[in-house]
Amino acid sequence: MTPPGQVLARGVCRHLMGYGFVSIEEFVPTRGLRVDVMGLGPKGEIWVIECKSSRADFQADSKWQGYLDWCDRYFWAVAADFPTEMLPDQTGLILADQYSAEIIRMGPESRLPAARRKKLTHKFATDATRRLQTLRDPRL
Repeated sequence: MTPPGQVLARGVCRHLMGYGFVSIEEFVPTRGLRVDVMGLGPKGEIWVIECKSSRADFQADSKWQGYLDWCDRYFWAVAADFPTEMLPDQTGLILADQYSAEIIRMGPESRLPAARRKKLTHKFATDATRRLQTLRDPRL
């Protein structure tokens, strides 16, 4: 059975495609941080989406504010029955399931510095390519 957070991530990634975004799951922008979904938009914008499957999952997340320095917009992705009043108002909100998602509240924009954007975009491309190569040739 697929873990609930991964189910949400799947719906989020599908939805982001409708905006022209490509996405990668379980992305490490820098040592000590791992985001559930990072989206790269058609104009180079970078979004971070953290998928929370329960109240306890959200309450256990003490690192989320550290992700704000690594994206232009930050979102929480939760299921429809999640108590959204717990989530900070100054962040984006996405309702998701395994099939799709809907942006309920757009995360405020805070543009990344050019050097960080370049570094993240390169790492995004490198990590995605390595994953694809591993799928195509597991003996690499």
